[in-house]
This record gives sequence, C-alpha cells and structure tokens, in this order.
Amino acid sequence: MDTTVERSSWARFWDHGRWWKALILAVGYLAIYEPASLLMAPFLPFIGNESSTSYVVVLIVVPVVIGALVLVGFGASVGWLRSTFERQPIRGHGWMWIAVVVVLLFNVLRFASIDYSATGFDWVAAWLLAGLVIGFSEELLTRGYVVRIMRSSGRSEIAVGLASAALFALLHASNLFVGQPLLPTLLQILYTFFFGFCMYLALRVTRTILAPILLHASTDPSIFMQGIHPGTGTLATFAQLGNIVVVLVGAVLLVVFLLSERRAGHRDRAAQQGPAGVA
Repeated sequence: MDTTVERSSWARFWDHGRWWKALILAVGYLAIYEPASLLMAPFLPFIGNESSTSYVVVLIVVPVVIGALVLVGFGASVGWLRSTFERQPIRGHGWMWIAVVVVLLFNVLRFASIDYSATGFDWVAAWLLAGLVIGFSEELLTRGYVVRIMRSSGRSEIAVGLASAALFALLHASNLFVGQPLLPTLLQILYTFFFGFCMYLALRVTRTILAPILLHASTDPSIFMQGIHPGTGTLATFAQLGNIVVVLVGAVLLVVFLLSERRAGHRDRAAQQGPAGVA
C-alpha cells in the first residue's frame, strides 16, 4: 500500500526550484512588509522619536512580526519549516568561520560602546526583540527559503550564495521608495549584499540556519542603538568601522569562495570522468 502523501499543486510548484521563484518570494515578502510598515505611520505622532520604546515596537517590531508570520505560514503550507531548521546537507570550509568571527566581533564591540546611561532598559529590550524578529524573518527568507529554492533548481553553490546575498540586498533597496536618499540606499545595498554573503557562509560552515539568525539578530540592534546613543572613546570609534570591515572582508571572502567552489567543481568533474578521462 502506498503511504506517500500526495503533495498539493501549490507545494509542487515551489518544490521545483527556479531562480525567479526566489525573486517572487522576496518581492512577495516586501509587498506584505512595506504596507504593514506604512499602516503604522499614523501612530508616529503618538509614539515619540526613535529613542522611545513605543517607536521601536510599533514601527519596527510589529511590521516585521507580520512579515515573519506570513513566512512561517508559507513554510508550513509547502512543508518546508521543519527541514529548514534541520542540519544543512552541504558542508562549509574552515576559512568560512572568518565571516562569523568578524560579524560577531563588531557586534560585541558596538554593544560595548553604547551610552547606556542615555537609554532605558525597556528601549534596549525593545531593540533586542526587534533584532530577533528581523534576524528570524530575513534569514528564514533568504538563507532558508531562497537557498532551498536555488539548490532544488540544481544550481551551483556559487549561484546559491550570490542569489541569497543579492535578494537580501534587494529587501533593503526598497528603502529608496519610502523616502531614503539615493546615496545612502546604494551604500546600504553594498553593505547588505556582503553582510548577506557572510550570513550564507555562516549557514555553510555551521550547517544550521540558527547561526545566521542569531548573528543577524545581534547586528541590527547593535548598529542602530550605537548610532542613536554612541559612547565615546577609541573603542566606540573602532566599533563604528564595523560596516566597512564587513564589506571589505566580505569582498575578499567572496573571491576565495568563487575560487574554492570552482576548484571543487573541477575536481568533481574529473572524478566523474575517471582516471583515463572516460565516464
């Protein structure tokens, strides 16, 4: 007796990976998140400025939670949720730990150079919550679903890593359409591409999506809290270089990644052909 559960046409559509399906998913997330953010705008006069807890909760946490719930619902509808959080099948290389260390190091430095005397516990807690939901939703989308779609399409890991980083950058390019000036948006796209690539390397080397989620969850709060209430001294000045360092390190690691994956591809093809070059 066949006990196989027949997949719905919806699930079968997403099971057959194509790069444009990953794009559709990313754009669909934006189509939900951005209106959710705009719906919160009327509350702005009643919640104070960016230093208020209500500002963080209403304008940042709530819209992202809405987007995260949609992503969880999507994953449940296609049967991907459990496997997304299971051990990843493709191993990483030791040098990929550099991405994890660099991102974590500057997150710690930024947290250590915030002027906490100017903040309240509730504001810090709100930002930590914001970081957690941001890290969960954006990593679930780009390092979870996008990676799965690209791998199921039979693409190389080069294509998987680049698509994951590029679509992550696309999420932040949407800031251009909500009033952010062009130059800061372009710089943000550059940073988020290489940060996203570092998160892909974190996924590879740890073989669990929890690593990029937690790294991401500590990145956004440390950046924004230090930006609003920066400390003084050499440590704070050095910590503020974090985004530049991530871009530079990410660019170097991207070159190493491209060379490494191409060499691995050549070895695999040579092994398939056999010692005499005959398949």
